[in-house]
Amino acid sequence: MEWASAAYTAAALVCAAAATVVALVHIYRHLLHYAEPIYQRFIVRMIFMVPVYAVMSFLSLILPENAIYFNSIREIYDAWVIYNFLSLCLAWVGGPGAVVVSLSGRTLKPSWILMTCCYPAIPLDGRFIRRCKQGCLQFVILKPILVVITFILYAKGKYKDGNFSVNQSYLYITIIYTISYSMALYALALFYAACRDLLRPYNPVPKFIMIKSVVFLTYWQGVLVFLVAKSRLIKNADKAADLQNFVLCVEMLIAAIGHLFAFPYKEYAGPNARPAGGFRESLLHALKFNDFYHDTVHQFAPTYNEYVLYNHNEGDNAQTKYPSGSTAPSGQGVELAGITVVASNSPVTSSASSNQADQEETMTTPIKDKVDPPGGLYDLTDLLDVDLSNYPAKVPAITDVRKQ
Repeated sequence: MEWASAAYTAAALVCAAAATVVALVHIYRHLLHYAEPIYQRFIVRMIFMVPVYAVMSFLSLILPENAIYFNSIREIYDAWVIYNFLSLCLAWVGGPGAVVVSLSGRTLKPSWILMTCCYPAIPLDGRFIRRCKQGCLQFVILKPILVVITFILYAKGKYKDGNFSVNQSYLYITIIYTISYSMALYALALFYAACRDLLRPYNPVPKFIMIKSVVFLTYWQGVLVFLVAKSRLIKNADKAADLQNFVLCVEMLIAAIGHLFAFPYKEYAGPNARPAGGFRESLLHALKFNDFYHDTVHQFAPTYNEYVLYNHNEGDNAQTKYPSGSTAPSGQGVELAGITVVASNSPVTSSASSNQADQEETMTTPIKDKVDPPGGLYDLTDLLDVDLSNYPAKVPAITDVRKQ
């Protein structure tokens, strides 16, 4: 039995190590050919899920008493991957503004497959894009909170992995987690269904399948393994956890190889592909989380009077905002639009709306002197001494003049 256990652990180690090496080499090549930072930042983050899953699963296998901590890190990265995949899809099509302009006037029809059969057609506008982003972000925000609650309950003896007893918190946390998790994946699926035509040039199907299979299947795989343990087909919950961790180590090797084909670095390799700042600058750019912070504030801030859609510009500068109905200046390449989604009685207004109001006032207000004269605006008839009585009331058209 000890020999079997050693072989079991050795096989898990080989698979986890191989998966980690393949993924890290893949990441290194992307950073070495960092030609499209806007896209490759998200790709690098998603590929990094393989080392995280593999290492955490192996540590959980050999250190079962601390498995709750390793599993929590792995599950937090679940949420991070879903958010980054949606961000990558939006970046591919030019950002939320470009999506709204491209899909203007279109709707997502009721469908049994998408579980929207009981709802009217969904307009593909700024509100739709915002709801998709919120659906993914809520999972990223909620998961760390659930982890902290889990640690507290675990310390008090109220949490045990795989214990579905109503007196234990595992059942309730799993229900909350499942609802939040399903909402995030559902938002991702709706976005893909709406933007399928826009995403087709980027061959999203294998990428979508890879992300969904790794994130979705690994989660439900763990739940099912614990349910099997409860039915006594597996000896106990500890054995079920060991089986889950071993299978994940093997699956991560498959996932690492799959990522090589789903997210090939060769798409970005070329004579001008080497980053100006070098490998170190590329790595720092990929690891910076300020885009997530600004995106979260933008999507959930209750003070937003106007929801401004923006283009994913290079770098981390503030996005250029445009008022509703406007287009980007020539050279921007992507039309942008601002969509009002909240009642206009909000006490805080965005800079875009205030700029728009200033522009409209400038365009519609007659020119005034610094101090108006006593009679108000200048009357131009006082400045011109011209007798207009001899001029015809109707000016002849251009064609009539040519005939004459």
